[in-house]
Amino acid sequence: MNQSLELLDLGLKDYKETWDFQESLFQNILQIKSTNRKENLELETTNYLLFVEHPHVYTLGKSGNIENLLIQEERLKAINAKFYKINRGGDITYHGPGQVVGYPILDLENFFTDLYKYLRLLEEMIILTLAEYGLKAERSKGETGVWLDVGTPFARKICAMGVRASRWVTMHGFALNVNTDLGYFDNMIPCGIKGKAVTSLNVELGKAEVSMEEVKEKLLKHFLVLFEAEVKQKEPIEM
Repeated sequence: MNQSLELLDLGLKDYKETWDFQESLFQNILQIKSTNRKENLELETTNYLLFVEHPHVYTLGKSGNIENLLIQEERLKAINAKFYKINRGGDITYHGPGQVVGYPILDLENFFTDLYKYLRLLEEMIILTLAEYGLKAERSKGETGVWLDVGTPFARKICAMGVRASRWVTMHGFALNVNTDLGYFDNMIPCGIKGKAVTSLNVELGKAEVSMEEVKEKLLKHFLVLFEAEVKQKEPIEM
């Protein structure tokens, strides 16, 4: 089992371009696994963790309802945003500058074969990271992601999650609001859940801006511990 990780920080990158890149890594892992099965080989599969920020974009998962996007195409253009229907689970979400988006592209057979555990560990990574900033983040029963003040009238979501998996290979991932312009969430029903607010780390801390690099460092630290993984030192991969 290969529990090393290729870490790629893509900076600010177009959503569709990044999605295509994810898909290429995802399909490559699947191809290696298929070859192993057919030819009785034991070729090693590679695991990746991508960090990225996207320009303004709304994405709708396979089980999502387009009615949860509250604006028309003309308005999308006016606010310089794009929209995509994509192949992850979950409903609608927003990505934009000031948000740390993480895409773990893992062969879970290198770690454990349990998608429930996978999602819970991603949530735990966020919870532990926010705890370092003095915030008590939690899970909300039946709602994937990470929240604050669960079970109160002030419940608000700070991290959305949606994944795709095939033959134990994952793609897509999580989006943690750090310095996010929360006004963009007014154009949708976040994750299709009515009556719930969203928030960001800088709002919760009462700061104009929180270091994105610091947040990514903390996320990576907890990811490596929770998944018992290590970062493999290698030349960066070109998209």
